Amino acid sequence: MSKTLTRADIAEAVQKSLGFSFSESVELVDSIVDELCSSIERNGTLKVSSFGTFNVNSKRQRIGRNPKTKQEAVISPRKVVSFYASNILNDKLNGI
Repeated sequence: MSKTLTRADIAEAVQKSLGFSFSESVELVDSIVDELCSSIERNGTLKVSSFGTFNVNSKRQRIGRNPKTKQEAVISPRKVVSFYASNILNDKLNGI
């Protein structure tokens, strides 16, 4: 069963391990996430050592289909982020 890890969960872990107040922990987590997002926007890629790499990919315009009505629609071009796990993370996940 999967559980979503929220910013509040991370802030709570920071609070417990570092002894910050909850509001300080939330502020710290928010600033880290904002910096990660800004870096991806600026550079198109973000490598987090021992964790993985985030890449921005561009998707072209294409024709899609509504599965219920089978009606065709144009899907506009957009950017998406993909994640590639590092070998270290893959090894931990596989118990190596």
